[in-house]
Amino acid sequence: MARITYIEHDGTPHEVEVKPGMTVMEGARDNGVPGIEADCGGACACSTCHVYVAPEWVDRLPPRDPMEEDMLDFAYEPDPVRSRLTCQIRVTPELDGLVVNMPEKQI
Repeated sequence: MARITYIEHDGTPHEVEVKPGMTVMEGARDNGVPGIEADCGGACACSTCHVYVAPEWVDRLPPRDPMEEDMLDFAYEPDPVRSRLTCQIRVTPELDGLVVNMPEKQI
């Protein structure tokens, strides 16, 4: 299991354990973490699972693919470096300790 900390916009943290092979979005959804809506269910067809990856984790994640880049254009206040869609981040043991911050809202 990988421990992932999801931090709400107001600073409330939610630390959960997520099974490798799942996505960061599925970890939030399955553990009732508020702030990750995941309207498309993980198909990379919306931006409602948008987060800001903690700076120390940005270079440790796989790069965004073109489809994720396109969907981030629709996210609320995307950051060119830190924004990611959690449906596109597959959990591995190396992600143990990952920290993501939720935006003020999802659109």
